Parts: sequence; C-alpha cells; structure tokens
Amino acid sequence: MTALCRFTLARLLHSQRYLPPVLLFLALVTVLTSSDSGPLTAVYGVCAGSMFLTSCWLTVSLVNLDEPQGRAIAVVSSGSARRLFAADALVALGICLLLTLFGLAYPLVAGHHTVQGVQLLVGAAAQLTAAATGIALGLVCSRPVVGRPGYSLLAALGSALVLPLVPRLPPLNPLLTLLAGRRPAAELVWPVGGLAVLAAGLAVAAVLVTDFVAARRE
Repeated sequence: MTALCRFTLARLLHSQRYLPPVLLFLALVTVLTSSDSGPLTAVYGVCAGSMFLTSCWLTVSLVNLDEPQGRAIAVVSSGSARRLFAADALVALGICLLLTLFGLAYPLVAGHHTVQGVQLLVGAAAQLTAAATGIALGLVCSRPVVGRPGYSLLAALGSALVLPLVPRLPPLNPLLTLLAGRRPAAELVWPVGGLAVLAAGLAVAAVLVTDFVAARRE
C-alpha cells in the first residue's frame, strides 16, 4: 500500500490538480482568520469549514485523474479497485494533514489569541474531522460513481456547500456548531473526538460504497 500511495501522490503532483483546492484553503484561512481576536476555537471552526470544501475538491480531482481506460489499468496494477480508492483517500488525507498544520499555525501568527494546548488539540481534531468527511463526500461524488468528470466535480462542490448548513447533520454541522459556541475548549475534546471517529468511519464506508458502485457500473 505504501508504494501505491507514493505512485498515486506522484501522479497527483505531476498533474498539478492539487493546486486549486490547496490554494483555496490557503486563501480562505488567510482572509477569514487574519487579525482575528475572538475565541480560538471559533477561528478553528472557520479552518474546519474551509478544510471540508478543500478535501472534497482534492479527492474528486485525485480520483478523476485518469480516463476510465487508464483507471482500469491502474486497478489491474494495484490489485483491486478498493486498494486504489483507499490509496486515493490516504493521499488526500496526507495532504490535508499538512494543510492542518497551516490551519493551526496561521491564526496564531495573524491574530491575537491566548493559546492553550487543548485549543490546538480541538482545532487539529476539528480540521481532520472535516478532512475525513470531505474525502468521504469526494469519493462518492467521483467519476467512477457519477460518470462524467464535470458533473462529478459539480456534485461534490455543490454538496460540500450545502451539507454543512443542514441542521444537526453529523458530523460537520454539529462540529461547526460546537466550535462556534462559547464553551471552553476542554469541554469540546470528547464531543469533537466522537465526531472525528464518526468521520473516519464515513471515509472507510465511502471507500467500500464507491468500490461497490463502480463495480456495478462496469
């Protein structure tokens, strides 16, 4: 799996399709968190929302890299379509991990906040929760499921803009609601941690569902 992930990452870097979603995240975090002096958890909520949109776009771009014929060759080379989808998800998650570091650090440099370790923990968990949720959405909206790359990206980004607004729809809406509140960061550790576990489960389920639907379409 390590070699497959390296191969997938190399293909993504060569294609440069990672640039639009990554630049979107950097721009949103820079614009929306600069000179902020509010609660740090609320600022990290903004970063988490940005991460959700970015991870979804990044995953769709990654899965849609190849034409169907090229994807079929990659499936044969990797051993199974499920392994290839899993590699796509892991590569997207790895890039989101790097972006999380920026999302944690930039608000501290550009804003005015009193920093506690528990706030950083909650912020990291929130952004990774959003990343896993976006990856799950990106997988089920990718071309092996939807069929056409344009419709695939449109479905993914449209859903990414709407789903966070649906009241009580886990994990993203409850996550953003928690972070936007005035509760101390120490009280958010377990609720955010539970949502992170749920998001990880959704990402795993999305790999299985995407593999199943793609096999049926073939």
